[in-house]
Amino acid sequence: MSAATEAHDQAPPTVREAGAALVALVVATLVGYGWYLGFHLENVHNGLIGASFTAVGLYVVRMRPRHREGWLFVATGVLHAVMFFGRQYGLHDGPLVGASWLGWVGAWPLPLAIALAGWTFMAFPDGRLPSPRWRFAVVAMMAVAVVLAVVSALWPVEYDRIGLAAPHPLAVPGSEVADRVWDYAQYCYVLFQVLWTVAIVVRIRRARGDEARQMRWLVFAVVAAIVLLVVGLLAFGSPVPGLLALPLIPVAAGFAILKFRLYDIDPVINKSLVVGAMLLLIMAAYVAIVVGAGAVVPADERVLALVTTAVVAVAFEPLRRRTQRLADRLVYGHRATPYETLSRLSAHLEDPPQDLLDAVAATVAGAAGATEVVVWVGDEHRLVPRGRWPAATVDAGPAMLAELDGPRRLVRPVVHRGSVRGAITVRKPAGESLSATEVRLLSDLVAQTGLIIVQLQQAQEIQAAARRIVTAEDAARRRIERDLHDGAQQRLVTLGLELGALAKQAEAGGVAMADRVKQARAQLLEATAELRELARGLHPMVLAQSGLEPALAALADRSAIPVRLHVAEAGRLPRDIEATAYYVVSEALTNAAQRTPGTGNGAAGAGRSPRRTLR
Repeated sequence: MSAATEAHDQAPPTVREAGAALVALVVATLVGYGWYLGFHLENVHNGLIGASFTAVGLYVVRMRPRHREGWLFVATGVLHAVMFFGRQYGLHDGPLVGASWLGWVGAWPLPLAIALAGWTFMAFPDGRLPSPRWRFAVVAMMAVAVVLAVVSALWPVEYDRIGLAAPHPLAVPGSEVADRVWDYAQYCYVLFQVLWTVAIVVRIRRARGDEARQMRWLVFAVVAAIVLLVVGLLAFGSPVPGLLALPLIPVAAGFAILKFRLYDIDPVINKSLVVGAMLLLIMAAYVAIVVGAGAVVPADERVLALVTTAVVAVAFEPLRRRTQRLADRLVYGHRATPYETLSRLSAHLEDPPQDLLDAVAATVAGAAGATEVVVWVGDEHRLVPRGRWPAATVDAGPAMLAELDGPRRLVRPVVHRGSVRGAITVRKPAGESLSATEVRLLSDLVAQTGLIIVQLQQAQEIQAAARRIVTAEDAARRRIERDLHDGAQQRLVTLGLELGALAKQAEAGGVAMADRVKQARAQLLEATAELRELARGLHPMVLAQSGLEPALAALADRSAIPVRLHVAEAGRLPRDIEATAYYVVSEALTNAAQRTPGTGNGAAGAGRSPRRTLR
């Protein structure tokens, strides 16, 4: 095959065009004259394969002369065209010149045709096998096919099945032995089909990017032909629908090889699988009830048809859902469908900010089949990674938006109201790119991520503002406390000491004057105590020295209503957090005391002992 390819490539364009035209003319003559000789249902598929494979192969070779798969298509089509003409000639009722030999030519190449078609599928879409080890499988398959073809050429082992009217032209002894051997040897056809099916599955699992889409085109055409074949056999007892669908395979393969309008075919395959499976289920229900039950239970055919309709109506939707899930798994693999992807993202909207961005990265990875996803937050001049999948991804430092693009990394900026708020970087496996469905889904996820980032930034701004307010209030309280302690309180203490000394001197001058000085000193001490209490109310000393738990315990002791206190063992907290918690509890106790009958402003009931439970 490679020698023919090189000869074709090195020939002048005119010679190549003439050679292609000659092959097309020969195949058209064989197929056209074969149809002219009559219609034989069991030989229809050979004519369809010969015409379609040759036409697609010649077009591929014309567009891409070095494409090996095109040559395999041409060889497969020419061989089937020869077989079709030979069988049509040998099946003709009237005596035709050379019918025995031409019918013989239409029979014995069958093993070679099946093996060559298998080789063509195994080498799809580039004409190369999945790996060098598959060469031995192809060589073995072709060798077995040659042996089977020789047996079929020497003895009429295929004549009874084909029904050729003309006799076998050779009279080689051992026909009975050959028939017995052929009864087992023809199972090699099944082995050929299993072999190329395994090769296609292996290639699909390894395929990436455009090659994966090309394989899906082939699988779609094969599955469609098989579904039509089964439906035709079940519904009409005829393989005609499936045989007429055979040209879909080379046509779809040709589109895939040339990448002509290579749209994402995943949704088409998905729906085709669901529709085909449901048709098979409906046919199976009809056969089971109308044919099976009708043969056991005597009933009118219309009644059985109504029963079948009722059963299908009840079971259709549950079966459709199960079939849809199976089709999704076959088409998308372990990737989530678009609906499942958005549902999973919605389920994480209540997560903490860091976990939410990690969930966004995991959702994008599951939807796009990515190996790495990073969510960046910031503007186009400075972006910081905030979410990643997988969790073991190496942390990256801040970067500009223009610096994020790299090998196999796709960058999608997160834009909200015309401003860049972040970016999502997606790394796909080598040789694989985003499909049309994945591009649309990623765009939706990027839009949702923009809203999430904006909300997180707003929440962070609110938290920062609240933290600044608490810090400012705590600083103001400490400043007032310091001013009272170092200013007015210190002067009052000094004045109290001077009044104490004056009282001792006044005792010598008279009892009345000494009493008045003592009273003034007592009032001064009370004012100092009240001022000290006021300073502690701004920021209690016990809170600064011992922490939140003793400070809350002091509040509980002074409360006008019974209090049961539970304090978690959290250790010392930041000063602003302890101050905030203390004043929140203090305000709550004050409000509760004011609303409790008989407590007044907290004075009444002050003697009631509080209940405190520390934990």
